[in-house]
Amino acid sequence: MGLALHVQVIHSPRYQINIGLHVFPTAKYGLVLRRLLDAGLITADAVLEPEPAKWEELALVHSAQYLDQMRHGSLPDEQVAKLELPYSTELVEAFRLMVGGTITAARIACGLDSRHHGHQLAVHLGGGLHHAFPDRGEGFCPFNDVAVAVRVLRAQGVRRSAIVDLDVHHGNGTAFVFADDPDVFTCSIHQQQNYPFWKPPSSLDVGLPDGVGDARFLRELEHVLEKIAANEPDVVYYLAGADPYEDDQLGGLRLTKDGLRRRDRLVIDMCRTLRVPLVITLAGGYARRVDDTVSIHVATVEEACSALAHE
Repeated sequence: MGLALHVQVIHSPRYQINIGLHVFPTAKYGLVLRRLLDAGLITADAVLEPEPAKWEELALVHSAQYLDQMRHGSLPDEQVAKLELPYSTELVEAFRLMVGGTITAARIACGLDSRHHGHQLAVHLGGGLHHAFPDRGEGFCPFNDVAVAVRVLRAQGVRRSAIVDLDVHHGNGTAFVFADDPDVFTCSIHQQQNYPFWKPPSSLDVGLPDGVGDARFLRELEHVLEKIAANEPDVVYYLAGADPYEDDQLGGLRLTKDGLRRRDRLVIDMCRTLRVPLVITLAGGYARRVDDTVSIHVATVEEACSALAHE
């Protein structure tokens, strides 16, 4: 298949860690990569393993006290409970690496990585950790990878960022981090009656009712993308969560696989039309069958490949 040379993918096998019996399938990242390779959508030389985010890069978003607690295993019990993941050194290092993956994808998409010249698009098979706040992790998100990447790239001259968060859950941590930052446009389309219960305002929030389905979701997205385009960002970060899916255990918007694919296409097409760099992260996905989550994520990458192949 001729699409295989056109998309840069960032991934590490170290994203898969043992967190015991858990609704969060850390194995999904490797399963997505294997499916992409087997289908010929990407080639092995298109896969780049990132370096872990430096502690000083994490400190652009997270407090010194929180990073010290994460680094030395001194998180209070109530913090571990909010994170909803068992603390371990392996967990900290896996997610520090995942933040590095989003930073790498952003640098590639924005043309700041001299080793990899591409088409203003990079896909991170990981990331989208939007529930992490400066002083704590929440909801399976120890660090906020997109927020860190925004701050890292700002120091390299990428000023205006837009974050299009289409995970089923509101991006509360991201909204909080950038609440007073006029150069970051945060947008979240989510299930209103779902986690998190406290939803700090994004620049634009669309809280949808339960069971909304494809048609209403896609109509809302079209309006949102018009506002994103009008904001004229220098880069777009897209959280392509698989959890709006109709058989997701933690979501109730009831989108079909076809609807999710059309969602991806709308976001990707907007960025290609505007010639704005696009960074795709996978975000959530907790379908009853892991294979469904994997298929949804693979379709996102397939849409990215297709868009580039038809330029």
